[in-house]
Amino acid sequence: MAAALARISRKALSSSHLNLVLQRPLATEAASKSITESADRVRWDYRGQRKIIPLGQWLPKIAVDAYVAPNVVLAGQVTVYDGASVWAGSVLRGDLNKITVGFCSNVQERCVLHAAWSSPTGLPADTSIERYVTVGAYSLLRSCTIEPECIIGQHSILMEGSLVETQAILEAGSVVPPGRRIPTGELWAGNPARFVRTLTHEETLEIPKLAVAINDLSKEHFTEFLPYSTVYLEVEKFKKSLGISI
Repeated sequence: MAAALARISRKALSSSHLNLVLQRPLATEAASKSITESADRVRWDYRGQRKIIPLGQWLPKIAVDAYVAPNVVLAGQVTVYDGASVWAGSVLRGDLNKITVGFCSNVQERCVLHAAWSSPTGLPADTSIERYVTVGAYSLLRSCTIEPECIIGQHSILMEGSLVETQAILEAGSVVPPGRRIPTGELWAGNPARFVRTLTHEETLEIPKLAVAINDLSKEHFTEFLPYSTVYLEVEKFKKSLGISI
């Protein structure tokens, strides 16, 4: 008798559980159909990452008219000067030493800039990019100095203590070993970088023009973003829904 009751109770439980499982999607569909979305609702995207990362007493500094893409990471002792631009996906990590991007210079997509505590060559260990410098995409710069009016080709690597003098050009894919100096007015290329030829006067005049052209292009991108974001609009709508005066 007890065994028969147990079998009946198990059947009843399984059938009721099955009914609940079958009813869940129906209830969810009914609930979703009853919810109507407001016509003036703005779809916000909060997936953006932190662009400014303070480290201790160091806070990255960005000039008012400098363009820094929304998915760039600036950490620690980083300064981006007037007219400079840092493009999408770049990382400037100034946790050990200073990183500066000078006037009207540009650091293009997916570049990585870092600085060591000290340079093995005794040269300055900070990473310094001076004015009218173009750093090509996917380049890696670590504790190096780039003087005014230079072009660093994409996928280039500049190691600790390296120096690129005024009006010099590195071709794409160049690797500058630690402590190597690229003299002024010369074109270098290769891994490790070697002298190719002396630049013509016309080529040296084109170097700052390229930096200015990229600066002009960055202004078009800059207008797409408000300096203090638009989250405040959502906050104001939330306050209104709660009856709080704005």
